[in-house]
Amino acid sequence: MRYREAARYIENATDILKTKGNKEGGYYQDTKYVKMACGTAYNGVLMAVDTYLEIKGSPIKEKTSSRKTVKDYIAKLSQLDKKLLQEFNAAYNILHLSGYYDGNNKYNVIREGLRSAITILNKIKPVGIEGLRLVK
Repeated sequence: MRYREAARYIENATDILKTKGNKEGGYYQDTKYVKMACGTAYNGVLMAVDTYLEIKGSPIKEKTSSRKTVKDYIAKLSQLDKKLLQEFNAAYNILHLSGYYDGNNKYNVIREGLRSAITILNKIKPVGIEGLRLVK
């Protein structure tokens, strides 16, 4: 089930931050693990969004010469769900750009990115399964 797989990515990301991020005074001290966790969480976001688009009957068509881009996701989500698009933009900007590429290690910033990731994930939550929550 793709929900469980995407949830596993996001849970692994939070576990990496808890066990190896070494939070002190509102900042993670080890940016290597922040980058790793943010990349992992963002992959979970992409998996969840791909699943959401398939559920809605509007998957991104595979390209023969290139990969899917963030513009592809934005275009699809802007047609289907503006609120989810906002969460996707937040997850992309915080987790992928700021956390993964730039190594932003501010606890509250990364936490908001994870919150957006969980919101996206819970959009594909099957009935009868409790949604993922962000815990301290």
